[in-house]
Amino acid sequence: MSVKRPTRDRILDVATDQFGTRGVDAVSLDHIATSVGVAKQTLLYWFPSKDELVHAVLSNAIAELAVAIEAALRAASDDPLERVAAVVKAVFRPAVRRPALLGLVREVNRLDPAMSRRLRGELQPLVDRGIAYLAEQMDAGRLRRANPRLIAALTYATITGVATEPEALAVVGWSADAAGLRQLRSELLSFLTAALRP
Repeated sequence: MSVKRPTRDRILDVATDQFGTRGVDAVSLDHIATSVGVAKQTLLYWFPSKDELVHAVLSNAIAELAVAIEAALRAASDDPLERVAAVVKAVFRPAVRRPALLGLVREVNRLDPAMSRRLRGELQPLVDRGIAYLAEQMDAGRLRRANPRLIAALTYATITGVATEPEALAVVGWSADAAGLRQLRSELLSFLTAALRP
């Protein structure tokens, strides 16, 4: 016997896929409610506005990412290069399994400034922790001295570039599919290892 997932979770799941594949502006609350199999009023009970649903979808994605990173770090050794690789793999893994998540990154760039600031505030502790870790390991001589903020920015730009500019990347022969994501992840890891190995 299968257990039906809570309505709120089902709404978030469908909204994640719809927003990530079609874009926030192209998807109505009516469409999401129909796809979930609930009345629009039920959706509005859980999320009083489209902005609240968008924020909940993005916050949920950030929370899932934080959990995935924590799990990857617990499984990694104390070697800083292995820990960096574990984080990169944890970030890419959901995108390989569920490409709509990359589309959500594209949608973040289209949000109004107030919502962008709100989401940045939720993501900031995770980013700050990563930058502090890189700086600490560089100070200890376990990673090559570099600007940890710049390393984080280049990594972030690579990941968001995949989501926001797949057509531009096609010019250099990259394809936006699971195999292409794995190849890009591998190249990013090679770059980071070369840049950070002491």
